[in-house]
Amino acid sequence: MEELGRIERAAKRLSGLGRPEVAVVLGSGLSGVFPLTRERALPFAAIPGFPTPTVPGHSGEVAVGEVGGREVLVQRGRIHLYEGHSLADVVLPVRAYARLGVRVLVLTNASGGIAHGLEAGDLVLLSDHINLLGDNPLRGPNLDPLGPRFPDMTEVYDRGLRRIAHQVAEELGLRLKEGVYLATLGPSYETPAEIRAFRALGADLVGMSTVPEAIAARHAGMRVLGISCVTNLAAGVSPAPLSHDEVIETSRRRAGDLGRLLSALVPRL
Repeated sequence: MEELGRIERAAKRLSGLGRPEVAVVLGSGLSGVFPLTRERALPFAAIPGFPTPTVPGHSGEVAVGEVGGREVLVQRGRIHLYEGHSLADVVLPVRAYARLGVRVLVLTNASGGIAHGLEAGDLVLLSDHINLLGDNPLRGPNLDPLGPRFPDMTEVYDRGLRRIAHQVAEELGLRLKEGVYLATLGPSYETPAEIRAFRALGADLVGMSTVPEAIAARHAGMRVLGISCVTNLAAGVSPAPLSHDEVIETSRRRAGDLGRLLSALVPRL
């Protein structure tokens, strides 16, 4: 099967960097928050099948190194469905990590805050998600070596990993909230009416990523932890117009806290 072959070729290229069991995907404006020691890195362009990100704030690099004595893979930047890529392209990195032997995936993102009480700069653990992308990365022939045709999605974001994250945050004096993330196609931001509808559906956060990767990871048997940085209040929640510059600026402002959290948390996953 051609898609499985693409995944295997990417995993083979990545195997030259090491054999990590934990991977961290860094979202918009977050590429520099999680430094590694003894780092080996490859640009996306050097990895078979990896498209190059086109969005500012997504550097497009995979590195393997050490954090707290543990070997970790870090993906700096991601690609999105709205850039014109297929969902197979969007989730190819995660599937390659699964074939590499990664068992725990940490997904970070920038999001708009929907729920009352959320503020720009809040760090929020994802407890669940709502997929409004209009597609699913598992559509089409099932890749049996990766996972089953009908994977269970009762607990996409691992309860045990969230418990550890809360413990680490408390030790660091950081406040972590929890919420449901809703994914839209983008790239336009949502209208105020859409935000009201999303709130009625039970969403606390809105963004344009993460959900395809989480679905593909669970299909492959990986445990998933999601951490969202609220970079702005969603349309209609705040009267201010939305901009990607604000997303990047807020991400950078909270980069220190997220970096501290990841550096203390990842070795314990």
